Amino acid sequence: MGKQPVKLKAVVYALSPFQQKIMTGLWKDLPGKIHHKVSENWISTILLLGPVIGTYSYAQHYIEKEKLEHRF
Repeated sequence: MGKQPVKLKAVVYALSPFQQKIMTGLWKDLPGKIHHKVSENWISTILLLGPVIGTYSYAQHYIEKEKLEHRF
């Protein structure tokens, strides 16, 4: 009972340069997909964006206040 060689078939996948429509499903109805995700997760969106926007606006206000302090 020795080992017998088994012939394997190799499968090669290739894309035609004229028909590369792999990624079109990602961009199809993109605004609808974004709206769906945000409407499902609106509380998480607020909890994420609230502190980020608050920190940014505070930093801008602080920088502006520092600029105005040097005038007097």
